[in-house]
Amino acid sequence: MKPVARSSAHAVQVSFFVDPQARDGESLLQEWHTLPGVAAGAARAGAFVTIVQAAARREILERDGVVFHFIDDSRSFQLRLPWGVGMLRPSPPLVELVKSLRPDVIHLHGFVDPVAIWRFAHAVRDVPVLLQDHATRLPHGLHRKLWSKVCRSVDAVAFTTRAQAQPFFEAGVFPREMRLFEILEGSSFFTPGDRSAARHRTGIHGDPCLLWTGNLDSNKDPLTALDAFERAAPRLRDPRMWCVFRQAPLFDAVRRRIAASPTLSARVTLLGKRPYNEMEDLFRAADFFVQTSHFEGSGFSALEALACGTPALLTDIPSFRRIVNQGEAGSLTPVGDGLALGEAMVRLAGTGAPDMRRVAKEWFERGLSFDAIGRDLCAAYESLARSAQQG
Repeated sequence: MKPVARSSAHAVQVSFFVDPQARDGESLLQEWHTLPGVAAGAARAGAFVTIVQAAARREILERDGVVFHFIDDSRSFQLRLPWGVGMLRPSPPLVELVKSLRPDVIHLHGFVDPVAIWRFAHAVRDVPVLLQDHATRLPHGLHRKLWSKVCRSVDAVAFTTRAQAQPFFEAGVFPREMRLFEILEGSSFFTPGDRSAARHRTGIHGDPCLLWTGNLDSNKDPLTALDAFERAAPRLRDPRMWCVFRQAPLFDAVRRRIAASPTLSARVTLLGKRPYNEMEDLFRAADFFVQTSHFEGSGFSALEALACGTPALLTDIPSFRRIVNQGEAGSLTPVGDGLALGEAMVRLAGTGAPDMRRVAKEWFERGLSFDAIGRDLCAAYESLARSAQQG
């Protein structure tokens, strides 16, 4: 399949994931806002982008100069073996559609079942394949050996930061010559707004007002956030922390920790789950966003906070280093270190809030927005297409 000469690379973005709710294409574009956002950003940067998304029904939609093909892949063969190795056979119609679009580059989303990627890459072997990470854990045992073979059939990988990919190289999952691009998974359409109005609408307040989001689980580590806040609170004027969460396996432990502390009982509120359309106002209302994750592929809540101009107090993990620009748009403290995070809360609360909000928003626009992702993707597509043409 010989690429057609164009002024810019034609990239076909592919995802094998089928929505379990079987929603139509328009609903998915509304719900999965990163899907159209990333594609449109790459198109604005100069790439010719087409989307092929596995779905429960076939549809074709167009938005912002990007054509979205939703292909019925609900009957694709899938088998999951006991040791965690999946065997998925992408449907022939999906593969044939991708080939018929005559792409210069195929951008495959997610380290899904290795057999599926191997089958797909060999079906389109004349076209370079860029495989993008979406919070992939390093495989082990037989799974690792399988992935090491599969990854020799793709041409490049994309991670939020190079540091996230390093363990895969060291473990031999990626060959040494594998090309690596640093590209964010997604971004946010949120924008800054009037903080007082947002506080009136949401009811959250404080001086400072801290917002924590995430599941109440060991990875998000809410207990470290509570420990930090308890340490910092006596040195702050009128601090409040508000916690938004969905799944909550540590709910009882969190509730006991709050109840055991007069400071936390008086100043921490568990808001629970909130509709997505309320989150923008919650981020706007907060002085600072707090997240204490041990691992993230990127960190969508942190991106949403910075999109609203809210500085982020984050743990020092690879993706967060990029998101706060090595601390310029917030702070970075060691994982599980409540003392260091508490000190960061006090330190940042004593700085000029308007200046920090301006820095956070400027960095978001420059390095984290959909347009920033689009520029990175366009450069990757052009580089891969050029290499393929040169043989």
